[in-house]
Amino acid sequence: MKYFIRYGEIGVKSPKIRRKFENRLMSNIKCGLNCTFENDQGRITLITDENNERVNDVLGRVFGIVSYSPVIETRTDNEDIAQLIEEHLPEIVESGKFNPNRDTFAVRCRRVGKHEFTSQEMAAYVGSVVIGLTSAKVNLSEPDFTVYVEVRDDKTYLYFEKIKCLGGLPVGSQGRVVCLISSGIDSPVAAFQMLKRGCSVTLLHCDNHPYTSGSIEKVLQNADNIRKYSLGEEVPVYSVKFGQYLEHAQREAPPRMTCVLCKSGMYQIASILAKREKANAIVDGSSIGQVASQTLNNIEATRYHCRMPIFSPLICWDKLEIEELGKKIGTYEVSIIPDSGCSAVPKYPETHADLELFKKTVEKIKQKEVLEECAESFTRIDL
Repeated sequence: MKYFIRYGEIGVKSPKIRRKFENRLMSNIKCGLNCTFENDQGRITLITDENNERVNDVLGRVFGIVSYSPVIETRTDNEDIAQLIEEHLPEIVESGKFNPNRDTFAVRCRRVGKHEFTSQEMAAYVGSVVIGLTSAKVNLSEPDFTVYVEVRDDKTYLYFEKIKCLGGLPVGSQGRVVCLISSGIDSPVAAFQMLKRGCSVTLLHCDNHPYTSGSIEKVLQNADNIRKYSLGEEVPVYSVKFGQYLEHAQREAPPRMTCVLCKSGMYQIASILAKREKANAIVDGSSIGQVASQTLNNIEATRYHCRMPIFSPLICWDKLEIEELGKKIGTYEVSIIPDSGCSAVPKYPETHADLELFKKTVEKIKQKEVLEECAESFTRIDL
């Protein structure tokens, strides 16, 4: 079976860069399917003997694909084209995708190469064949069903649907980032969004035991969900013992600053891992105003001491948007499993941290030294 693979913004790259992205995209697909490719003037055709269900599953998890279509092929000859339509159109009708008694249709044709006919003439011919078989009505502006014809030199391809995919850029095309991942709803969605922009991700969980249960089961389940969308690139998962830093912060700093110092510490511990992983940035699931540490004042304070870029792909999303995507990718159901939460959260957390006071507090508690001790506890977890 053959499938046309379509990409989006890859197509606006220069020819040299586009080939690089195309090769990465094809490589990622091959990590999930036993297949080969034809790449002709920007048209990627996937060829595989694997069943359609398996193909749909894999292509639906590969970033960089905007849409794809199962295609059928014949010679560029009117009789052969008519025969192909006669063979396959009844299957489409039987599947319910096209009801000639109710649905209107149109034919869209594009050509590559030199031919004795125009695209309009070919579309009109194919339309006449469909009418002869079904007596369906034509609607060129808003059809219920579309027959697509692509003529490439002496070969003609027909397809009847465009299956929408994730879009974005191929994973592995943009370097690696370290994503902070908790047991909550937001951080797995943030990691997914970075995959969509072509980044490879390393996941880091800060274990706040004894202020949390110490269980990382939810984190591991969502790490496995994220990994499904990272075909072609490994998703390393690390845990670090962060509770000792929290204990130190609570002991040495005002209670209201616990959350701000916690988030600041997480960014810096992530930067230590990023250097080891040769990653270029840190990612979290922050959304402005969602929790105490995510007010603008606190965002400024928590990121002040981290010299590595920090990306928050959900920064302008509201909770409902985040939950909606979490449900689509399978992380939401895991995230909402009840857990003990974090008992280190003060009754009245700081919401408008004064940067100068925060800088003095960080210096006073010797944050850097304590975090360097924590970094000795990095543990890689096998999924």
